[in-house]
Amino acid sequence: MHVPKQWRAVALTAALTLAGSTLAGASYGGGGHHANAWVGTWATAVTHGNATGSTNLGLTDQSVRLVVRPSVGGDKIRIRLSNIYGEKTVTVGAATVAKPNKATPEQSDIDPATLRTVTFNGSGTASMVKGSELLSDPLNFPLGNLDDLVVSLYFPENTGPTTFHGSSLQENFVGPSNLVTQSGGAAYTLTRRCCFFFLSGVDVQPEKSKGSIVVLGDSITDGTASTFNANNRWPDQLAERLAATGDPFPGVLNAGLAGSRLNHDGTEPSDNGAFPGFNEVGVNSLARLNEDVFAQTGVRTVITELGVNDIWMSDDSAAEIIGALRQVNAQAKERGLRSLVSTITPFEGIGGTDSWTPAKESTRQAVNSYLRSSREFDGVLDFDKVLRDPAAPSKLNALYDSGDHIHPNDAGYQAMAASVPLKLVR
Repeated sequence: MHVPKQWRAVALTAALTLAGSTLAGASYGGGGHHANAWVGTWATAVTHGNATGSTNLGLTDQSVRLVVRPSVGGDKIRIRLSNIYGEKTVTVGAATVAKPNKATPEQSDIDPATLRTVTFNGSGTASMVKGSELLSDPLNFPLGNLDDLVVSLYFPENTGPTTFHGSSLQENFVGPSNLVTQSGGAAYTLTRRCCFFFLSGVDVQPEKSKGSIVVLGDSITDGTASTFNANNRWPDQLAERLAATGDPFPGVLNAGLAGSRLNHDGTEPSDNGAFPGFNEVGVNSLARLNEDVFAQTGVRTVITELGVNDIWMSDDSAAEIIGALRQVNAQAKERGLRSLVSTITPFEGIGGTDSWTPAKESTRQAVNSYLRSSREFDGVLDFDKVLRDPAAPSKLNALYDSGDHIHPNDAGYQAMAASVPLKLVR
């Protein structure tokens, strides 16, 4: 199910304001180089299948081919599958990884010379009981920084409602029977522009590990309105900046979830009637922490980009939003993580009755004022300052507006990534 564009909101932050003079010299989670340590290189936030449609019916004697772009490379990889929101045991009949075939225009085609079988506890098949996750065996598979990876999975029996990510911004593929070793993608007869099914993460073993950065966010982190199949989400572009330095760098894990709110579950309708509620928006962001942040491999830094949906969808007060952001920060620091937060970006002009009002703008300004003056967080990314129209600060700069007046375009996402001081995320 494709989620309507007008409500896929989330706000991010960009020009970074240091929150405290000791930040540059601080050490988080063993920030030095560590040989042969596993690190997360790609991740996505997963949710329960929707109440109707293909994600509710699940997969039966079908294969999926999923295209992802990891951030940091390494000599060994492993994949992570999730049935955490499933309703019954899911059987994985076969799994492979490969690199795409760059000689063809079809993203479903793989390079047969790179095809490798994925095993779980030494077996080519595995079961994920309800509510569980599955970690594959390590696999010798040299992967360069920012190399695309194709993961193919076969599900011989009905899975029930899928555990999935509903806004991939990447074409993925579904086909009948076991197709995981097929080098050509023609047998994958259905192209899905929405979903990562059951795949929740990819880990690598780099020569020198710098841990990982997790971005806990909404649709602005998820990259809504960016170009399909182009990896132009701002966390992707941040990974490109880090890779360009030539130094060891942390993995960048995108836990953005379109429509996510700090204080509300995705099934809760908006107050203004613009959003009816969907499973794929997930649970409230505080409830997401254990799965989407703390469980990630090698996490050392969390960036929180949330709050705009609580304003325009739920009309929460500044105190409610600030209280939730403070709680995310407190829990992250309790676990020894560096905690960065972003200001909430403009959204005047968004469609829907009462979606934007002067009162809601006052709430946004109050939250941002607090964040800029707070010394609780380890840093503040002032994406509001980066994206706003200087002549009309309640609106996105026209150069960065995708057209829906809340989500940036590719240039806006690039500006956000370019504004992040690398010293804060290394």
